[in-house]
Amino acid sequence: MANPQEQLTHLYKNISKVIVGKHDQILLTIASLLSRGHLLIEDAPGLGKTMLARSLVSSLNLQFSRVQCTPDLLPSDITGVSIYNQKTNEFEFRRGPVFTNVLLADEINRTTPRTQSSLLECMAESQVTVDGKTYAMADVFMVIATQNPVEYQGTYQLPEAQLDRFFMRLNLGYPTLDEEVRIMLMQEDHHPINDLQSVMDADTLLELQQRTTAIHINDDVRRYIAQVVQATREHADIALGASPRGSLALMKASQAMALMAGKDFVEPQTVKKVATAVLAHRLIPKAQMNVRGQSGETIMHSILNEVPVPVIQG
Repeated sequence: MANPQEQLTHLYKNISKVIVGKHDQILLTIASLLSRGHLLIEDAPGLGKTMLARSLVSSLNLQFSRVQCTPDLLPSDITGVSIYNQKTNEFEFRRGPVFTNVLLADEINRTTPRTQSSLLECMAESQVTVDGKTYAMADVFMVIATQNPVEYQGTYQLPEAQLDRFFMRLNLGYPTLDEEVRIMLMQEDHHPINDLQSVMDADTLLELQQRTTAIHINDDVRRYIAQVVQATREHADIALGASPRGSLALMKASQAMALMAGKDFVEPQTVKKVATAVLAHRLIPKAQMNVRGQSGETIMHSILNEVPVPVIQG
């Protein structure tokens, strides 16, 4: 295998052919992929949420399914359904779109809680149980979900249990003036997503995922991760802090970012860089904090400024 950093840089540049000016968001998306995590992209309409997901998928030679979430979508529309075969007098299971490598659940908060819950088992345990029988997911499996946080009519807020199953939550934000001009120039004749070619296959991705877990973490850095997560449970403005799933996710995300940077160990600053994307959506601020406009992101920024960063000797 070629240098992992070169492979991942190639993947980053390929996605950047479509997504303009979102350096950190692209890196965090790739980090979720390397960590076998699921990604929630949340922002206003038209900012490129779906396009970021499609750009990642188009860069990978993997199976892809897309589900457009609507209020009338049923759990069986995602997981699959058993159909009676009159010739064999038996029920046959028809697999749903969840049996793929990358599943895009577009506008996930537009479907009902019942249908949202159909993703819980596959996201947490990489399996689906239908009619008492369990079916394993593919070795490479990732859910990318998008949602619009500013429109509430006809939407169903994701419960905390499902939010916790997302490895990261990203916001794209508006482009700068120069970036918006570049976006218009790029799409003057046709959309660049139509020209995107895959640059990585499943075997290469699996090896990169294995290399991610091999990145070394110093005991002091591991303790720093635990201290950051512990601080979310003790913060005066938080009703419920992050669980151990959050600390594991923060560790894996830090390893993935270190691999992309060409390092074989995790630095404390790397942990600090990814902590908000990994932990903020797992926090439940107290009611008065929501009234004051304090979100999980703003609380995480204060926590990261308060927890001492360890000094690692070279």
